[in-house]
Parts: sequence; structure tokens; C-alpha cells
Amino acid sequence: MATTATPSRVDVVEADPTATTLAAAFQATAAAYADQVALRNADGSLELTFGEYARRVERIARGLHALGVRRGDTVAILLVNRPEFHLVDTAAFHLGATPFSIYQTLAPEQIAHLYENADSDVVVTERVFLDRARAAAAGRERPTTFVTVDGPAEGAIALEELEAREAPEFDFAATWRAVRPDDVLTLIYTSGTTGPSKGVQLTHANMVHQVRAMASVMDIRPGDRITSYLPSAHAADRWSAHYNNLMLGVQVTSVDDPRAVAQVLPALRPTIWGGVPRVVEKLKAALEAGIAAEPDEQRRAGLQAAIRVGIEKVRLEQAGEPVPAELAAQHAALDEAVLSKLRQKLGLDQARWILIGAAPLSLDVQEFLLGIGLPLVELYGMSEATCAATAVPPAEAKIGSVGKPIPGVEAKRADDGELLLRGPIVMQGYRKQPDKTAEAIDADGWLATGDIVTIDDDGSIRIVDRKKEIIINAAGKNMSPANIEQVLKGASPLIGQVAVIGDQRRYNVALLVLDPDMAAVHARTHGLADASVQAVAADPGVRAQIAEAVEQANQRLARVEQIKRYELLAEEWQPGGDELTPTMKLKRKPIDAKYAATIEGLYAD
Repeated sequence: MATTATPSRVDVVEADPTATTLAAAFQATAAAYADQVALRNADGSLELTFGEYARRVERIARGLHALGVRRGDTVAILLVNRPEFHLVDTAAFHLGATPFSIYQTLAPEQIAHLYENADSDVVVTERVFLDRARAAAAGRERPTTFVTVDGPAEGAIALEELEAREAPEFDFAATWRAVRPDDVLTLIYTSGTTGPSKGVQLTHANMVHQVRAMASVMDIRPGDRITSYLPSAHAADRWSAHYNNLMLGVQVTSVDDPRAVAQVLPALRPTIWGGVPRVVEKLKAALEAGIAAEPDEQRRAGLQAAIRVGIEKVRLEQAGEPVPAELAAQHAALDEAVLSKLRQKLGLDQARWILIGAAPLSLDVQEFLLGIGLPLVELYGMSEATCAATAVPPAEAKIGSVGKPIPGVEAKRADDGELLLRGPIVMQGYRKQPDKTAEAIDADGWLATGDIVTIDDDGSIRIVDRKKEIIINAAGKNMSPANIEQVLKGASPLIGQVAVIGDQRRYNVALLVLDPDMAAVHARTHGLADASVQAVAADPGVRAQIAEAVEQANQRLARVEQIKRYELLAEEWQPGGDELTPTMKLKRKPIDAKYAATIEGLYAD
């Protein structure tokens, strides 16, 4: 069954709608909005206009050319989210080179794999990562040049020095004009949940279409404000912050610590925003914890009542039923008096849309956040499809749906339920892995996503789970572990991560991990001396709350899906660690191996 594309808007504003490369698009954007702030850091101590951005890009491109970087070469970037990432990346692709980002959590041997796959001779980093970047290059036959963006360091070239280098023969304008649409714009390395990372090759043409198609659906305007806090090595940050900035004139504020994004949002007030489910789950949990801690009983009751009214309205709208005039009037009054203040407290009161992707979003979380008036919708995407393949405009929000294909993209459901995609956003292929490319993309251009879906009568797509992660229990029943995990996480703000196990087993069990922020809140409000996850997990009161949450979650699950036994682990699961990818997806096979004894204990009679 195929599904039709989301209708596109016709009022997209772009400096050069005829541009076929990001280099041409950026040059037009920089000229059109020369005096507008393009890049800044969270505290505002560094701000660059598009004019300044363009001048520094030319200087860095000249410096990279002086180092020997030419069209088709690659440049590795190992940085936190900071304006210098945008400067270096943009300069590199103006040469026709291919810049790519490295997750900061990777070990030297993992970084070495990327160096070799990409054939990188130049690595741009900062001093805190320099030793690791060097260790990854140890033993390479080809020399590696290191550039540091935050000042001089032994054995490295400072960015200021690079910008000062001369290359009399270098013709910047002719060089960027020579870049072609089918040149590889960037490499996005997969998170490695099923083996060594693969280098997804995305072309200028891929991303130009992605930016224009998403702008036609989601309303992105010059001067819009967005935060860059997700890893730049991930396709979501690349599209949402970096390339939208280059093509559409969006202002980007870099947040160098993703854990601090909730704290900086009230000062930044983004107009467009997004993230992964865990980010908004934590926003919901923080709001609920703050309301529960409100000492004024009347005020606390008023906040809770206003949210209930908002959710009631959302439920009626989602069911396609009319909102009674009395409820609409009550909601309007409470929205102005209460809910708008909650949105303002979060710093999201000016957001026209909030896009969530990369993993399933709990229905409860989306209902709650829609209930307080946040324009939160889901998209579906993957690195192999540039970033976003489907999206839902906020006015058409359907809880549980990732929307319809964006303009130019085809989608259909294979016989086994797998989602297949085709169109100009499909990658050029995996770098140096033609066999893996052939496995992913068939002769007719259809990309196998690996995700099982259903498609509504109106063409809206709903994700069931990863094809390889579906649980088939000993009785042959099929289940989605991701859906079960979302129900469990939604049962208590204390639960940060859940891994459900049950494939070829008699029943399902779960490993639970506390959310460190909510554990600290619990410790503070309950007078615990030690706020660490390890100490809070041992608290009898917490264990009782978790037991109650599991029981509540089981009431919302089919009998076959229910969790019969679980283990609350006294540890944290960090992004990029043994259990989570840098974008907080579960590494299921490593989890199974690491906790094999615990899992077997849960199945012991």
C-alpha cells in the first residue's frame, strides 16, 4: 500500500530558490541577510552575522586549501555544539570536500575506524579532545593534521592561524561554483547498534531537496530561532540547525552541553525546535515535579485542573469530535491565565512547531504536551533518507502518527509490513560498502528502512517497531518492545530507561534505570543525603513507587505484553555508553550480553 505526500506550502522564503548546492545557497543567504545574526552561543558572548560568517568561511576555506584539502577529500570534525562547527563544515564543502562529524563519546578505536573509512587527513577538534583524536590516528601510514578551534596546542594548528594562511593561487568563487549537486556533502555515520558504523553518503542534491521539502510542510522562515544541542554527527541536528541556517537564514544558538538545554530555553525562546523523545519526556517530568512540589494547595490544584482541561480538549480533537462551546471557553480562559505561563516557563511559548523523532514518543507525553498548548508533532526519518521522510504540520497533529511523506518522496508498505521509501532524499550509498548499499536499496530505488509500520486510511504512517527488534515470544506472539517501554516510562517520571526482553521466552521481563535528574529531585524532596542514582535506587520508597508504576503500566498492556518480573538497576545509562547510542537509542544486543546473568535470574523459577 502506498501513501501520498503531505501537501506543500507555496510561501517558502529562500534567498536563491534555484540553488542546486549548499555552497550556492549559502552565498545567496549570506548576501540577502548580511546584517542578520546567523550564529551565536548560549550566553550571547559570541555572535556572528551572515556577512561575518561568509567572510570567515572564505578564510577557513583558503586555509584548508593551503593544507592540501581538495574536492573529494574529507575533513573530520570532533567538536561540541559551537559556532566554529558551522564555520569549518561550511568552509570544507565550499571546496567540494566532504566534512563529517564525530560523536564526542566515541573511543579512540571507534574514531580510528571513521578515519580509515573516510580517508581523513585533516581533523578539526578542540583541546579537550585532542589527545583522543591523536590516539585514534596512532599507527596510521598517512599523516594527520590537527586543527584546534579554541586556541593553540602543541602539535596542532590553531584556527586563527589557519585563517591567516595564504594561498595566492586559490580562487574561492570559482572553487565553490565548481561544486556539483551529486558531490558528497557529508557523511553521517550510523550509531552502530548492529555492528561497526557505516558511512551514509549524503549529496548536496539530497539535502537541498530535504530543506526545501520540509520548509514547505513545517513553516520555516528567515530569522527563525533554533537551538543546536543534539550531536552534529546526527542527521537531525545537521538538517534542523546547520542546513536550514545555510539555505533559509535561520538563526542558530549552539548549546555545548545538551543536558543544559532545558535551562537555557527560557532565555533563548526558539521559534522552531525539536529533539528526541527523552528530551520532552524530561520536560514533562520536570513540570509535573514542579507542580507536585507547589506548597500552595489551591495553586497546585488550579495548575492540575488547567492541564486536565487542555488534555480533555486534545482528546476530543483527536477523536474528531466537536469541542463544546463551554469547554472551549473554559480552555481559552485557562490557556491565557495558566497554560501560557507554563509554556513561557519552559521557554517554548514562541515555538510554532516542536518536532520529535529518532524513537517512538509516548502517547501520554504527546497528549500532555499538546494539552498545555505546545505544537508538538512527530516525524519519521533516518540517516539513509537524509533526515526526515515524513512529517506532520502542527495543525494536523495526530497522536501516534509520524505523518505523510514530504513532497517528492514515495512510501509504501512491503508485504511483511516494512516501510519502503523512494525519492531524492535517499542516500547515494554507504561509503566503501557497495554490498551493504545493495542490501539497503533495491534496483528500483526503494530504500528498506527496517521499520514495521501501519498506514491509516488517510495515508498517515504509524511506526510499530524496528523489524529486527520485534519480540516473538515462545508462544509465537509478536510484540513491539518499544511500545511496551514507552508505557513503562510513562508510568513514572522516575523511570529514565527501560529495556524489555522476551524474544523466544515464556513472558516479558524488563531492566529499569532511574532518570538521574528525577532521582536528584526525589532525594531533595524526601530528605535523602545521597542524591546519586545508586543511592536513590536503593531507597525503599523509590522501589515501592517503581513497583506501583510497573503495576499501572501492566494494566494498560495486553496480557501477553505485560512485565512479569523486572530489575531496577543501581546505575546510569549514558548516551554513547554500553547501553545507549549517542542519540539515546537502546543497544539491545550489548544490553543482552552485559546483563545476561541478571536477565537469566529474572527467568529463574
